[in-house]
Amino acid sequence: MAVKQVDPIDVVLVGGGIMSATLGAIIHRLEPSWKIRVYERLGTVAQESSNPWNNAGTGHSALCELNYTPELADGRVDIAKAVTVNEQFQVSRQFWSHLVETGTLPDPSSFINPTPHISFVWGADNVEYMRKRYEAMQGHPLFAGIEFSDDPAQIRKWAPALIPGRKKDQPIAATYSAAGSDVDFGSLTRQLFDQLELDGLEFEPNHQVKNITRGKDFDGWALDVLNEVGRSTQKIAAKFVFVGAGGGALQLLQKSGIPEIRGYGGFPVSGEFLRTDDPEVVQKHAAKVYGKASVGAPPMSVPHLDTRIVDGSASLMFGPYAGFSPKFLKQGSLLDLFKSIRPHNLRPMLSVAFSNFDLVRYLIGQLLASKQTKFDALRDFMPNAEPENWHKIIAGQRVQVIKPDKDKGGVLQFGTEVITAADGSIAGLLGASPGASTAVPIMLGLLRTCFPERWDGWQDAVHEMVPTYGQDLGDDAALADATLERTAKVLGLHH
Repeated sequence: MAVKQVDPIDVVLVGGGIMSATLGAIIHRLEPSWKIRVYERLGTVAQESSNPWNNAGTGHSALCELNYTPELADGRVDIAKAVTVNEQFQVSRQFWSHLVETGTLPDPSSFINPTPHISFVWGADNVEYMRKRYEAMQGHPLFAGIEFSDDPAQIRKWAPALIPGRKKDQPIAATYSAAGSDVDFGSLTRQLFDQLELDGLEFEPNHQVKNITRGKDFDGWALDVLNEVGRSTQKIAAKFVFVGAGGGALQLLQKSGIPEIRGYGGFPVSGEFLRTDDPEVVQKHAAKVYGKASVGAPPMSVPHLDTRIVDGSASLMFGPYAGFSPKFLKQGSLLDLFKSIRPHNLRPMLSVAFSNFDLVRYLIGQLLASKQTKFDALRDFMPNAEPENWHKIIAGQRVQVIKPDKDKGGVLQFGTEVITAADGSIAGLLGASPGASTAVPIMLGLLRTCFPERWDGWQDAVHEMVPTYGQDLGDDAALADATLERTAKVLGLHH
């Protein structure tokens, strides 16, 4: 096996999604002289979870996602998680604004568009929960301007399609925020990589990293890279490796042998959406409307009726309907789940299987659900929806993190998890939502962990990209207001 070059590459990014694109864009600004190379298994970037049709593209800002605001045993609504997610999204927004202002992303509307975010529920108990949630959120600087109503006439003004055909005596409630957005992460990923290539990044499509091992005669990592076109393999040397391969990250981190990955497993959940591009239907609904998840459903299965703006044209998506496939990537292998099992993660995986019967029952129910049952779920949101206007699309695979736990053996974790080697020379990302929306703070945190000796020297550049980095906007209403106003203006989002 030939070694392609003697000098190790400064940074190798495995996977051509939004995480690698974001990390590459940040590193290039911090260390312009570093050599960066990307290996992508498929023929082009953003074809798995970053593809707009494989993700919900909400611009997760916790304005409407009810799973971030649980009701506690004492009846109070806890908004702490919503505040954290919104804080993270504001960091991403500041970085994107910086890229717009410096000409890297000349047209913000090519990847982000203003789209109201609405939470919508029915049933007396849910209406009461929604009222308490609104009361908990409305005084917070990051949720300024959020509105509440249980009046069908007002809700109809916000989202006309939710009301016609609904029973008049059904209790309903909604919150509305004009500060929401729709994000096309596929377009954003492509533009970031295009600009990086102009600046010298080496992009290698159709190249799959098969193995990662410690360098024998140098500090860093040796990567076995398969060229899918000629089926030839090369060994590549790298000083720093980021594994941003979505569902493929777990196995590569396992192969690296770093002790930090011990005990981790993955549970794949597939999804379907209903989609319509019918202009008559699309024009009746211009918002993202999130409902409440069924009992036992994973947070990523919260039903939502979404306006999506992809390549400049609007469509509607409803879902997700969860399913099961042992693949870890949409274009993965049916053996992925089985190949990920190791002696060290068997106990965590089995304990999660035994303690999540609700989830298993929910998934079986979804798999057995008839076409009519699935369409009725859409009609809970849009009572007058007609089946002939909608078609099914398959969403991206999500691999939920199974994390080792001293007491329970293992816990199923929803969200993203960064795994970093003790010496900071390799890091990877596991998990799913709200990943893409929070890519910038996740990658800045990763750089802080992996390059502690450089972090202080990078501070000026970091604050040029994200002026409020390190501050909590929630603690300073004036700063929050000024920051949201500035980024909304730069990105064309009228807040």
